[in-house]
Amino acid sequence: MLKFDNNGLIPAVVQHARSGEVLMLGYMNEEALRRTRESGLVTFWSRSRGEFWQKGATSGNFLRLVAVRQDCDGDALLLLAEPDGPTCHTGRPSCFHRDMQGEITEERVPPGVVLTQLIDVIRVRAADQTEGSYTVKLLRGGVDRIGKKIGEEASEVIIAAKNNSVAELTYEMADLLYHSLVLLECQGVSLEGVLAELQRRAAK
Repeated sequence: MLKFDNNGLIPAVVQHARSGEVLMLGYMNEEALRRTRESGLVTFWSRSRGEFWQKGATSGNFLRLVAVRQDCDGDALLLLAEPDGPTCHTGRPSCFHRDMQGEITEERVPPGVVLTQLIDVIRVRAADQTEGSYTVKLLRGGVDRIGKKIGEEASEVIIAAKNNSVAELTYEMADLLYHSLVLLECQGVSLEGVLAELQRRAAK
């Protein structure tokens, strides 16, 4: 059973459903939670304005609900959501973009966020068919072209490992990961599906 505070509110942390990045913190009452679950669009209660506000109603940067979880004490919520655009009103992807000195940092957390960013870029290229895009050229070439590149990059990864070069191996592995993500997009396979398979194996 959820435990709302004396004002009938409960803190709700919003987390990117795919990357795991923490996007923002808001507050909900029972009605805001009901609206969120029924509409699929994250809705908060504004403590300063004393009214409901659906994230993205003005900016168009909605938070599309994937799942809701409560903590062990029932006094906080975790909302897993897919953002339509930047979550912060400043235009930043996350509201948590300042360090303890108040300085803006470009570093996203967790580091795996970059994979989600890259997947999103690949999907945009695929949809827009951006002329001059290397990603688009690969996708147009299909499995044969992408597969050839993956074979080349895998060989270069092995060579880098044989050379005992950290920098070289890091660079070549990044190339291999990128081309592998392009192949997944080409075949309509999600990274989440691959991760789920790894989780299944780890559970054995």
